[in-house]
Amino acid sequence: MPWNTRSAMSLRNEFVALARQPGSNVSDLCRRYGISRKTGYKWLGRPAPLEDQSRRPHASPSRTQEAIETLLLTTRDQFPDWGARKLKRYLQDHGHATLPAVSTITTILQRHGRIQAQASIAATPWQRFEHPQPNALWQMDFKGHVPMTHGRCHPLTLLDDHSRFNVLLHACAGETLHDVQAPLIQCFRRYGLPWRISCDNGSPWGTMHREDRLTRLGVWLIQLGVSLTHARPDHPQTNGKDERFHRTLNRGLLQRRGLRDLVDAQQAFDTYRDLYNQHRPHQALQMNVPASRYRPSERPYPEHLPPIEYAPELAVRQVDVSGRIQFQGRRFHISHALRGLPVALEPDAQCDGQHVVYFCHHVVGRVDLTQPTTME
Repeated sequence: MPWNTRSAMSLRNEFVALARQPGSNVSDLCRRYGISRKTGYKWLGRPAPLEDQSRRPHASPSRTQEAIETLLLTTRDQFPDWGARKLKRYLQDHGHATLPAVSTITTILQRHGRIQAQASIAATPWQRFEHPQPNALWQMDFKGHVPMTHGRCHPLTLLDDHSRFNVLLHACAGETLHDVQAPLIQCFRRYGLPWRISCDNGSPWGTMHREDRLTRLGVWLIQLGVSLTHARPDHPQTNGKDERFHRTLNRGLLQRRGLRDLVDAQQAFDTYRDLYNQHRPHQALQMNVPASRYRPSERPYPEHLPPIEYAPELAVRQVDVSGRIQFQGRRFHISHALRGLPVALEPDAQCDGQHVVYFCHHVVGRVDLTQPTTME
């Protein structure tokens, strides 16, 4: 992927963070980030982060209470949606070793009007499910549309389920296949392919038709070897981590900064993404940052789609222009998105007369030869 000059520093820092993960392949990362191995190792030899470093000492035993309060209030003003836990961990990570307890920081923020008393009440803890490894599942969605001075922006987001690492935050002009596929390709080139992507039933990755939920974008993802699942209608909690990221994005950026156009929006997104992935402590990660738990996928993006192959014992049929196949003298509707592509039918060992229909590894439906009507 060619370097984007407006976010070169954040991408350098991201490269260093991922390259320092245990078991990382530095040569492969250099290729994905479009840099030479010499440059990659030069960056790794520098102190992190790569920005100009503060000259303040890591510990200041003589620092007064007033100075500590000023530091806390200044940082809170910089990140007004962060609570005491995040502020303390962030400052510790940036060299401030002597800080008061979280409860004391909360009291300071309350006394100076930065938070209300009720805001400090801890929410009831609840158990979250997460996949055990990065790239096992990515959650994908649009964060609605955002008004700009010129037009509207449709932020496209992809979040890794295990690490909460935001692999993509892109300012799209719309919500079509054309708007989505190009940034997804760039994302796959850099981070590799996940095993599964979960999304809702909206365009361009789903439809509300129960019998025909595939779209051309979904077909493309399946051909890449990515499993695709759709949330149940009216159940946004299925992609709850990405929905939570949307709320964080809204509070941390969109409510604080107006957007002029798509170029300005992407610049703002790049800056915020760097903050979220590499600097913002995450409570669900024991106050670690998402980049500390993420590593790129070992499955590289193929520049050409692999051939569609099925086992020789399966019956293979071509989907016609109407989205149907001909099987044993009858026509069955499969999917309009699969026009011109082959599907395979396998007898269902549990149900006589029924066949499971596959496109690549993905089950797209069933045909029932015992029923008098066709599958429409």
